[in-house]
Amino acid sequence: MTASSPFQVMHSMTADRSGIDGKQLNKETRRRVLAFARPYRGAIFLYLSIIVATTFLGLLPPLLIREIFDVAIVDSNGGYLNLLFFVMIGAAAAEALLSLVERWLSSRIGEGLIFDLRVRLFDHVQRMPLAFFTRTQTGTLISRLNNDVIGAQRAFTGTLGTVVGNLITLTGTLLAMLILEWRLTLLAIMILPVFVLPARRVGASLQDITRESMTVNASMNNTMTERFNVAGALLVKLFGRHGAEAADFSDRAGRVRDIGVRSAMYSRVFLVALTMVGAVGTAIVYWLGGHLVIDKSITIGTLAALGLYTVRIYLPLTSLSNARVDVMTAFVSFERVFEVLDAPNAIVDAPDAVELVDPQGEVRFDHVYFRYPDPPEGTPASLGGEESTASAGDVLTDIDLTVAPGQMVAIVGPSGAGKTTLTSLVPRLYDVGAGAIIVDGHDVRSLTQDSLRRAIGVVSQDPHLFHDTVAMNLRYADTSAGNAEVEAACRAARIHDVIAALPDGYDTIVGERGYRLSGGEKQRLAIARMLLKNPAIVVLDEATSHLDTENEAYVQEALANALSGRTSLVIAHRLSTITDADLIVVLDNGRVVETGTHDELRHRGGLYEELYEALVRADHV
Repeated sequence: MTASSPFQVMHSMTADRSGIDGKQLNKETRRRVLAFARPYRGAIFLYLSIIVATTFLGLLPPLLIREIFDVAIVDSNGGYLNLLFFVMIGAAAAEALLSLVERWLSSRIGEGLIFDLRVRLFDHVQRMPLAFFTRTQTGTLISRLNNDVIGAQRAFTGTLGTVVGNLITLTGTLLAMLILEWRLTLLAIMILPVFVLPARRVGASLQDITRESMTVNASMNNTMTERFNVAGALLVKLFGRHGAEAADFSDRAGRVRDIGVRSAMYSRVFLVALTMVGAVGTAIVYWLGGHLVIDKSITIGTLAALGLYTVRIYLPLTSLSNARVDVMTAFVSFERVFEVLDAPNAIVDAPDAVELVDPQGEVRFDHVYFRYPDPPEGTPASLGGEESTASAGDVLTDIDLTVAPGQMVAIVGPSGAGKTTLTSLVPRLYDVGAGAIIVDGHDVRSLTQDSLRRAIGVVSQDPHLFHDTVAMNLRYADTSAGNAEVEAACRAARIHDVIAALPDGYDTIVGERGYRLSGGEKQRLAIARMLLKNPAIVVLDEATSHLDTENEAYVQEALANALSGRTSLVIAHRLSTITDADLIVVLDNGRVVETGTHDELRHRGGLYEELYEALVRADHV
């Protein structure tokens, strides 16, 4: 990498400066960047050494040409000419070989950094509490994992190499030119402002065009993402909006096209200007240098070398004028990556956390209070740090309840009573504000999260399935499960016959969010997945609320197997689920207002009686 190409310089000039205005290189950011680079310090040193060597090799050809003109030809020395020929070929071969090694090193460093950053980010984000995901846009996280990680990587394999290469190229070239002929060197430098000032204006226009292009492209991509997923495509079809969608997309694509044409013309103007200044500079050097040759002030070989060197100084000078932008842009990407890595996790294992061994399934709510928490201190605004949810007040108030091992507890109450929130505290998706959740005699905050969640199986109202095979979705609960175990779980969940009838059986792709399966089939598949996990505690969050009678019957059969011998917390709106419960807990406004069996609560004539009568009327509609 002896110097920037015109395209590298143009990319530097079109870089969006809006994110770096007023920023300075932060000492802590530099320290952390160096910490990430430490495993690659040997490769980086070798990489920079090769850039230095390649740059100096690039300075040889003009000097060799000078020797050819001034010595070999003048002295009619064929042997010396042959030697210079082989030296030129050798220098070119060595430069080519070093460039291959440089590219290999830069890719190893760059891809290694991308790997390290992405794995660290992915692992950190995966471990964040559920509240983090409810506050943060998915697109923001994906952008940090992709765009910003790649931007940070360029700090080493792009910006670092380019800046070092340009500095060495410019220094070496100017030094060689000054030694050969200082007057022509100063003249070549003097015409640079004639190019740089207009080029900066072109660069500013290109920045605006690039920013607009990115905005329009993002809007167009967002439209495609929303319309091409199953739910979006279905909505478009049901409302017959194909023509309107095509017209809207055509307008956005047309803007992208027009911006592309403008960008191409501005880019061409820049390249033409760069070519012109190089041609003009070279012409001036040859014109004035020719007069100096005629006056015997310099030799023709010196003039030829100066002409070749002149072209080499414009690109590095232009690129270095934007070096701060390049460096700051790279460090801004690092800072955005560090923002995610530094996002505090409010739910972590205690230093002395223990494993939950041989879980029996006893669950106790010990005077539990809960309100949705504010983002932890230090959460950046770009990741939902300004949002406040705690002001809504307590969602649960003084919940005091004990669930015995193997007991089935139905949790009922009006919408917004806190039913789902209550069950979310058991696997520690959230931490209680006061009181404690006790599992088998252990405060859940004293247990490792992995061991606690291994003991709990959850089937939600809308179970999530990955765009993968049926078998892989099932084995998400237990990757070591054999075919016989998978089939046994599916038979118990009353879903095996359905899977066997699919085109590829257990190897059938279920589609995005399982759209190739009906609601009842997805529920039974989720139950089979839970059975493979074999938890001691089962949480069912309205698992049958939106099913038809036939599917509900299948799911109820599956649930009978799933709940047998397990502690179960069931949020239910169906009569059959409620009446079979060992204990019914009635919630209202975050408080337990009634507990008892179905018959006991019916005779009390309280809120449960009202809810039950409403369910009876709904079932008869």
